[in-house]
Amino acid sequence: MSNIQKVEFEALKVSGENYLEWALDTRIFLNSKGLGECIKADNTASDKDRSQAIFHIRHHLAASLKQQYLTLENPLELWVALKKRYDHQKTVLLPQAKFDWKELRFQDYKSVDDYNSELFRIVSIMKLCGEEVSDNDLLEKTLSTFHTQNIVLQQQYCAMKHTLYEDLLSCLLLAEKNNDLLMRNSAQPPGSAPVPDSRKESYNVQRDRSSDRGHGHGNGRGNGRGKRGRGNGRGNRHNLSYGSGKGRGISKPNRPAHPTNQSACTRCRMFNHWTKNCRTPKLHCDLYQKHGKAPAEANMAQQVDANDTTTEPTDLMDYETSDLLD
Repeated sequence: MSNIQKVEFEALKVSGENYLEWALDTRIFLNSKGLGECIKADNTASDKDRSQAIFHIRHHLAASLKQQYLTLENPLELWVALKKRYDHQKTVLLPQAKFDWKELRFQDYKSVDDYNSELFRIVSIMKLCGEEVSDNDLLEKTLSTFHTQNIVLQQQYCAMKHTLYEDLLSCLLLAEKNNDLLMRNSAQPPGSAPVPDSRKESYNVQRDRSSDRGHGHGNGRGNGRGKRGRGNGRGNRHNLSYGSGKGRGISKPNRPAHPTNQSACTRCRMFNHWTKNCRTPKLHCDLYQKHGKAPAEANMAQQVDANDTTTEPTDLMDYETSDLLD
């Protein structure tokens, strides 16, 4: 039958591998309840306190251990019996703890927290086994096991002359945090903008598409050839399909073959603009006004004398440009 009342800490196993932790937890728990005198030699505790003390001790034992010590009703007798049975764990755990302490190196761990957790685990076992570990031992172990690439950093920490391991631990945690921030900043090239938010970019694209939708109606049929298709009717402005045929798109208007201005310009006699918009240079306009109204000869003949031996033809335009500028 399982325990109905919830245990306050881990129960003692049959193998006794957690005896040191269990003994410490039990002593602390009994002291918190005012029952610490019940497990001391030559105590004068009352029967009520002894009953409560042995109840809590048995409640934190494995089921097989309860059956083995079923006849013991005095908490002091049960406490002494368990100590004689499992007290040898100190001699078993201490050599392993010393070996782990010897092989412990700061450079073998990726973070300060990992190293610190393993360090205190080993130190706790050594202290439970009666081995004392001072702050000087912790400082020497940490500073002497730095990586060879961090020799300068190790010398700087030694120059600080810390007397408590907690002070060195604070410096290591702060340096680790600053290095992490520097690595994050170096991941982005200098001068580059931060990565834009994909959700914001998607919203802008959808908003642009919605604003580009056209609301016009095209009902005519174009005769030109469309670059992207043929059709007329309703569509957006990005759909450039036009021409003849039915469909969606923008119909291309018919362009006249000749300019809509059928009146000639009075300055230069051109048909592609009005007189008020004429940009023909004044020099050309004056030439037209002077020579353009004279009737032009359709055919010009040249009479050549038979006795004339000149092979060079007579220039029909035998006048200088300066004559036109007079």
